[in-house]
This record gives sequence, structure tokens and C-alpha cells, in this order.
Amino acid sequence: MSPIATSLLVFVCVFGGALFGMLLRSRLPEHHLSAESQRIVNLGAGIIGTMAALVLGLLVASAKGSYDAQSDEMMDFSSRIVLLDRVLAHYGPEAKDARDLLRDVVARMVDRMWVERSGYSESKRIVTGGEVMYDKIQELSPRDEAQRLIKTQALNLVLALSQTRWLMFEQRGRSISAPLLMMLVFWLTINFVSFGLFAPRNGTVITTLLLCAVAVSGAIFLILEMYEPYTGLIHISSAPARSALEQLGR
Repeated sequence: MSPIATSLLVFVCVFGGALFGMLLRSRLPEHHLSAESQRIVNLGAGIIGTMAALVLGLLVASAKGSYDAQSDEMMDFSSRIVLLDRVLAHYGPEAKDARDLLRDVVARMVDRMWVERSGYSESKRIVTGGEVMYDKIQELSPRDEAQRLIKTQALNLVLALSQTRWLMFEQRGRSISAPLLMMLVFWLTINFVSFGLFAPRNGTVITTLLLCAVAVSGAIFLILEMYEPYTGLIHISSAPARSALEQLGR
């Protein structure tokens, strides 16, 4: 389910809970709405609200940490690409095929990552291109000690790039825990039911509850968006990778 669909479902559950509480108030006997009853309900809602706030804060922190980690990995990946190209350039014209292959692999990666969700097969093809590049560099025959050192540095960079690329691919599969999200929405719905149970029926109250439901569902939307850093509204900029691509082959 997409982040927008999930957040809309959360909004329906939460705001629907508030409306259900208002409806339930008109059906309950008067002694169920006494001051003592309201005090206990508010106490329970406060406990649930505290737990929901803590879990929501943890989810936001986890999603932001995942987003920042992938953003840092993209910056590191882009810088290593340029470094690998410059290392190969210092090797000499014999490394031209490897540099051309590097540019081709990076161009395909950039197009796929920011245009559509790459599946396992596409990412496997990209990493396979990295393996071919490793073999291409391995085939180089150094003429002196300087070229031998450059070849070793290039091979190490290719291995580091492949490791980072696989890490980026695996992290793209991370998402919020469905049971945790369901429990959080359940807690929030209970809270809003308690709000509606003792709230007067007027436009101000309904508007306030509506805005609160929008805020809650918006927070869930932001969390889910940060777990999709290459396809959502909150996405990692492709500028570092595209800038690195422009530097290749020079």
C-alpha cells in the first residue's frame, strides 16, 4: 500500500473514531457520562496517548535515521565513483574500456533509482556490471610499479563501491513494521474516541478534531515517505550522482 493510501486509512480510522465517540455519547445512559466516568476515561486516554506519542516519536527518529543513512551512502558512493575514474585515468589509456564501462553502469543506476523502483533483477544487473568492471581492471597488465599500485587501488575502490551498492539496495527494502503501525493506529483511534465521547457537538470541536486527525495521518505519511527515499515526495537528491556522472571520462 502506498504512503498516501496508508495515511488516508489512518485518517479515516482516527477521525472516524472521534465521530463514533460523539455518536456513542448520545446512546449511553447519563450515568456513564458523569464527572467520575469522564475522569477515568481521560486518565486512560492520557496513558494511551503517552504511549502513542513515544512510539510515534521513535518511528519518526528511526525513519529519519534510515533516510539520513541512505543519503550519506549516496554521497559517499558518488565521491568514490569520481575517485575511481580519476585513478583509472592516471593508469593510462589502457584503462579506457574500464572507464567507459564505469560511466555506463553509473548512468543506468542513476536513471533507474530516480525514475522507478528498481527490483532485485535490475539491481543485480547493476552490480553484475560492477563485477564485469572488476574483471576488466583485473585484466590490466601493469608495466611498472606505479601502474601496479594504481591497479590495486582501483580494485579496492570497485569492491567498496559494490559493497555500498548492495547495502543501498538492501536498505531500500526497509519499511515500518506493520504490526507496530496497526497498534499505533489502534491506540490513536481509542484516544480520539475518548475525545469525541465527552466533546460538545459544534463546528469548532469537529474542526479541531479534524485538524488533529490530519496532523496524525500526516506524521504517518512522512514516516512512510522517508522509508522510500528515491521515489517519494521526500526524496534524496540525485544531484551528487548526476554531478559525479558528468565528471566521468574527463
